[in-house]
Amino acid sequence: MSRLVLSSHSLFDLPLIRRFPLLYRGQENEHAGIRHMYDQTHLRRLLWYLLGGTRGGPNRAEIIKTLQNRPCNAHQLAEALKVDYKTILHHLKILKENGLITPSEEGAYGAVLFLTPKMEAALQILDEIWSKIGTRNISTQSRR
Repeated sequence: MSRLVLSSHSLFDLPLIRRFPLLYRGQENEHAGIRHMYDQTHLRRLLWYLLGGTRGGPNRAEIIKTLQNRPCNAHQLAEALKVDYKTILHHLKILKENGLITPSEEGAYGAVLFLTPKMEAALQILDEIWSKIGTRNISTQSRR
């Protein structure tokens, strides 16, 4: 058996995935569909955990929805969502560690935040999760 070589920016780089690698037979291109399916399944589970399985889930969902409409920095998010700045920083750290958002400049104060392509592709999953567990409306536009 041979292992599938994965890019350094995939879901397979998460610590849990490294501990339990998937083994594949044959060539990499034969398994692109399997890898995509696994990525989608893992992403769905990750979003369920981050948004539906934790107390901070509603805030994280609001952050994602706000960034979907327009990129902004942590201070702007705190004002738009009417949440403490340090709370926003905590949620941003978690979203960044899980590859869902990315800053314009690493470690820079006031860096503008963007959704990663992985998260942009999963916005439908976010809406599906929220429709099942939501207790408050997630805005589709920034609050004032």
